[in-house]
Amino acid sequence: MIRVVLADDEAIMRAGLRMLISDEPDMEVAGEAADGHGVVRVVERVRPDVVLMDARMPGLDGIGAARLIAERHPAVRVLVLTTFDEDVLVDGALRAGVAGFLLKVSPPEQLLEALREVAAGRGLLDPAVVPRVIDRYAGTPPTRPRDPALELLTPREAEVLALVGRGLSNPEIAATLHLGETTVKTHLGRALDKLGLRDRARAIAYAYSSGLIMPE
Repeated sequence: MIRVVLADDEAIMRAGLRMLISDEPDMEVAGEAADGHGVVRVVERVRPDVVLMDARMPGLDGIGAARLIAERHPAVRVLVLTTFDEDVLVDGALRAGVAGFLLKVSPPEQLLEALREVAAGRGLLDPAVVPRVIDRYAGTPPTRPRDPALELLTPREAEVLALVGRGLSNPEIAATLHLGETTVKTHLGRALDKLGLRDRARAIAYAYSSGLIMPE
């Protein structure tokens, strides 16, 4: 059972999310909060698997709360849900160590899948956000020679990681390499484990900083 804490200053938004999650047989809402300080207290009390949190809340915002949760409870994963996609917000969320980032316009099935991915220890980025993450890293050449840790990867794992760095989704990588999507997830998961990377955002950053792929 995936235990989820909801954090949003809009009660009607929390109610809708609660109904959506409660209908899933493998999920339950373990707590709720209307601001950043509140969600930190709820997490301390109930120790959920995932926090589904609005980035913009009164007082301590979602990014600040995510940073505190990451520091105090690193096993709790944070999925940021917002109506905004400004570069500063994306950058702040990634720096705070969030495991996922979705826009509120995402369809319900995508949100539920994101919760499952994040709970399983895999990061997730909304497709609309991926180009912004790539732009952040692609313009800066590697500051050191090719990372020797890349030798830990099999050729296929390196190939999958490079395509992640180019911004391709798992279905797109599967189509490009003529593999099943499950196989792509397996290769990517092994690559992240070998390199100590927590999620897709860090995989994109690493693909450029390590010299695996070069900025175009």
